[in-house]
Parts: sequence; structure tokens; C-alpha cells
Amino acid sequence: MGALFVRELRLSVRIGGGALMGVLFFLIVVTVFPFAVGPDLNLLGRLGPAILWIGALLATLLGLDRLFQADQEDGSLDLLLLGDHPLELMVLVKCAAQWIATGLPLVLATPLLSLFLNLEPVGIAAVTATLLVGTPALTLIGAIGAALTVILRRGGLLLSILILPLTIPILIFGVSASVGAVTDPAPFDTPFYILCALSLMSLVVGPIAAAAALRGAQE
Repeated sequence: MGALFVRELRLSVRIGGGALMGVLFFLIVVTVFPFAVGPDLNLLGRLGPAILWIGALLATLLGLDRLFQADQEDGSLDLLLLGDHPLELMVLVKCAAQWIATGLPLVLATPLLSLFLNLEPVGIAAVTATLLVGTPALTLIGAIGAALTVILRRGGLLLSILILPLTIPILIFGVSASVGAVTDPAPFDTPFYILCALSLMSLVVGPIAAAAALRGAQE
């Protein structure tokens, strides 16, 4: 499992420039919005959490189509299916490596990029915390779409169509918790706990559903 984790971490960084490409896309999205909204700092402060979450969601989707595609192309997927270890566990390891390479850099970049959106320190901390909790769920749900489209050479668009509706609850509660930290009387705890619950549910359902989709694709 350790060797698989290191291998997937290297592949996630190499193929398509996962970590760097995601952060650059995140930066572009965040910096473009102020030009579109205008010089209204109060409006930017209100829209900031939603902008950061949408940017993180789209940046996460960039490298998901290659999560299993490289294994399909070089035959490694057949070895994973025939291996002694449970496929669900190996999918979980691949998702962990994918999140560290692409999701964690987005979380680390959030405090700096929040300054472009005139967020208060409390709002910056809230957005960072919600992204830290919510982006693993985006990766785990994305793994299901990546497994369903693994046999397609250009399944990136189809993956986005399949995954985006499933990520709406995570987006809603992530933004609600972030806004609730700076807006009174909107609460922070309730949507944040629901977001944690969604991530835990994705931790269980994601690997199982992705493994089932991989088995079905190889039959």
C-alpha cells in the first residue's frame, strides 16, 4: 500500500501537472472575478466564499479524468483487479494520493487568494477549514466518475457532467458554513458538521462505488 501511494503521488504530480495546474486554475478563477464584479469590496466580501468554493471545485475536476486512465492504458488496472489486496482499499489509496497532489495545494493557497476577495480573517479561516474538510469528498466522488469513464479516451467532459450534480450538496454546505462564520445570524457549526458528515459518507461510499464501476468496466 505504501509503494502504491508513493507511485500514485508521483503520477498525480507528473500527469497533466496536477498540483501546479490546479493551483494556477484556482488563481485564475479567483483573480478574474474581481474584474467582473467591479471595485465593490463589500460585494466581493459577500461573494468570496462562493467564488473560492467554485474555483476549488472546478480545479479539483481537472485531473480526475486521469485517476484511473493511466492504469487502464499501461495495464496496471488489470494487476490491481487481480491483486491480493481489496480493490476498494487500493482505490482509497489512489484517492488519498490524488487529494494530496491536487486538493491540499488548493487548501494551502486559499488564505493567500482570499486576500483578493476582501475576506476578513474569520472568513479566511472558515473557508480554509471548509475546503480542508470538503475537498476530500470532491475527490472521492470524482473517483466514481473517473471509474465510470475509465474505458473512454476522452471522458473528461462526461465525468464533469456525471460528477457536478453530486457535488452540489458539498458546495451548498461548504459555502453556507463559510458565510455563516462572518454573517450574523447565519450559523457555522451546523453546515460545517453536515459537511463533515458528507465527507465521511463519501469516504465509505466512494471507494466501494468506484471499485464496483472498475470491475464492471473490465467485464
